[in-house]
Amino acid sequence: MSTFRRFLFSAALASSALIAVAPAHSETILGALAKAYENNASLNSARAGVRVTDETVPIAKSGWRPTVGGSGQINYQTQSGTDIFTGSFGVSIQQSLFDGFQTTNNVRSAEANVRAAQQSLRNTEQNILFNAASAYMDIIRDRQIASLQERNLAFLGEQVRAANSRFEVGEGTRTDVAQADASRAAAIAQLAAARAQVQASGALYRQIVGQDPSNLSAAGPLTNLLPPSLDAAYTLAAAQHPAILATQHLVDAAGFSVKSAEGALLPSVTASAGVSSTYTDRGLPGVTGGMTAGSETTNSANVGINLTIPIYQGGRVSGLVRQSKEQLGQARIEVDVTRDQVRQAVTAAWTQYVAAREVSSANRQLASAAQLALNGVSEERNVGQRTTLDVLNAQADVINAQINLASSERDVVVASYAILSAAGRLTASNLGLAVTIHQPEEHYDAVKDKWYGTRTPDGR
Repeated sequence: MSTFRRFLFSAALASSALIAVAPAHSETILGALAKAYENNASLNSARAGVRVTDETVPIAKSGWRPTVGGSGQINYQTQSGTDIFTGSFGVSIQQSLFDGFQTTNNVRSAEANVRAAQQSLRNTEQNILFNAASAYMDIIRDRQIASLQERNLAFLGEQVRAANSRFEVGEGTRTDVAQADASRAAAIAQLAAARAQVQASGALYRQIVGQDPSNLSAAGPLTNLLPPSLDAAYTLAAAQHPAILATQHLVDAAGFSVKSAEGALLPSVTASAGVSSTYTDRGLPGVTGGMTAGSETTNSANVGINLTIPIYQGGRVSGLVRQSKEQLGQARIEVDVTRDQVRQAVTAAWTQYVAAREVSSANRQLASAAQLALNGVSEERNVGQRTTLDVLNAQADVINAQINLASSERDVVVASYAILSAAGRLTASNLGLAVTIHQPEEHYDAVKDKWYGTRTPDGR
């Protein structure tokens, strides 16, 4: 018996380390979401990806701008004893005047891709916030389950003690003792599994939020932010879900890519200008009567216009045009695919929310009724009207009902966040998170018209 009591004491210490963490300050679910919004590595990577896409616009605009190049050369040779030094340098400018509207359409395509990337980032932000909310509620649920399993183990330990006491005075049987021992052994295994689940959920929480879970406050569903009906959720999602908006922008980008590919079939006009200078110096030969030393400088300038008319390019350009048209068709289909996915997500989240509320209410009644039944069975066992097995079964009903209640309460909260995410409204601003809202447009505005410079806007 003393060995078992020592086990219970160590179990209580270990469970308290998992369930009641030392810091007095409680973390709220919105606080956890704010930390995920600022610290999540996947989200920061997605933001960096948008900045990469931003640079495609000034790259495309370079087709409108001139290119300037310089060249220089120095040469030395010996001819019939005469040293000859020659040198030349020059500057040339190339300016496209007409390229079949390829640059114009490339710029428009790049701008559409930037808008698509910004909407994809919004979608990623919503997914991260939902994952953070889900991880937060998983921690609360798993800690509750671990606490319930600890209390269950303590209860069953008392049943083992009582069964042994009754057996020693002849009021019980060895079967009662064996049944109590078996239930206690099962409870030990269940507690170990519950603690392992707390650790696993904590690792996922740290991955998403960026820090270990501390003392988490209870959270409720976002009832005041939910759409009034399923149809209203459909309407919101169709109008503003970032995944749908991103695919629509990709359709625009693909359309401009078709026009750009077709531009390669049109004539192109390029203007050029340049200046150059050539210097020659002949040295005096080593014998009398040789060549006379001298130097000569020649300057030149040129201006010209070049017209290129494509006639046949081996079928390559035609193939690129057909390919871009197929990509446009695929992009249009992807809009329908995304709409269907969003609609399905809205339906699933809404039905899960409704079901979770009903299940939670039923489980609350079930847990209360199971506890009353356990109290009654225990009293009846004490007067000989029930067996130890009846008490053990009643306790199992209680612990299962309480675990189901903890899970269903978690499901109600998570489903409310899922509805907002599916409707495209799970944003930092809509939730009122205490964060600085990330504005991808600021970086885009800083680089879209840059003519030169290798430093990024943040100084790298």
